[in-house]
Amino acid sequence: MTKTKGALIGCGFFAVNQMHGWQDLADVEIVAICDRDPERLRVVGDQFGVERRYQSAEALFADGGFDFVDIATTVGSHRALVELAASHKVPAICQKPFAPTLADAKAMVAVADTAGIPLMIHENFRWQTPILAVKAVLDSGAIGEPFWGRVSFRSGFDVFSGQPYLAKGKRFIIEDLGIHSLDIARFLFGDASRVTARTRRVNPDIAGEDVATMLLDHDNGITSIVDVSYATKLPEEPFPETFVEIDGTRGTLRLGKDYKLTVHGPDGTVQSVVAPNLLPWASRPWHNIQESVALIQKHWAERLAEGREPDTSGRDNLKTFALVEAAYLSAESGETVVIADLLA
Repeated sequence: MTKTKGALIGCGFFAVNQMHGWQDLADVEIVAICDRDPERLRVVGDQFGVERRYQSAEALFADGGFDFVDIATTVGSHRALVELAASHKVPAICQKPFAPTLADAKAMVAVADTAGIPLMIHENFRWQTPILAVKAVLDSGAIGEPFWGRVSFRSGFDVFSGQPYLAKGKRFIIEDLGIHSLDIARFLFGDASRVTARTRRVNPDIAGEDVATMLLDHDNGITSIVDVSYATKLPEEPFPETFVEIDGTRGTLRLGKDYKLTVHGPDGTVQSVVAPNLLPWASRPWHNIQESVALIQKHWAERLAEGREPDTSGRDNLKTFALVEAAYLSAESGETVVIADLLA
């Protein structure tokens, strides 16, 4: 079997999950890794048996020998690394958030298009098993045409212990977590035309907002609410579960705690558990996210082999990124923001 060869740039907190996901794919091999921190290089390289190790992305690309690059660095470096990949005609996966600004994201899509390379954003939440199950119910028509929905992620989990840099940015929960929930709303309900948002900082020890509520007007007439919080103290901590509520013309759908899915329609009520698989390298409660990493990377490998655009391409993710920008603009101004104005 001829394996597709990849390189990973960024060996930090989350990249280990991506390395495990690549290792699970029989037709993919990560042949090189890159990080400015030599200790991270050593740990990840030793753990996954990768001999080629670089502290310079330029040196990595100069040596070549790989079919794609997985960029798992922080947001400030994304544009330069995508442009570097494009200059070497190497297909690229880029971690979310896409870029520091929407202008940067547009430029990254343009440079990938000019180079003729696929660009995928690692927007993995829509690949979670429970979310895929919700989408399957909608597509089946079991609850008729949806007209209202809610995507909710509310938690008191200490996310800063593993990613302390999150406490320092002026933007926090919409950019880091809300971006996932907004993408789920697009995945389930279609593109949105307008956003109205309100934010708040409850935790005094962080710089950005840790609570956000967003109202979306979708192109097809559906209204959805996307609400996210890292300041919510519940009797049972739901992290990292996303809850979904949908009302349709023939019934309702509810995805709740412990991945319980309730579908009510003309023929009665059906309850099931749509729990994620606990992969051998995964750990609770992260296994839901970890499985989605493996699934999106499998999707990338398949689309790369087929020569087809991935579902979460850079071009597609511009629409999700625009919702993030619109939410911040709306929260600041108190006004509803039109998405088309941002994407023009």
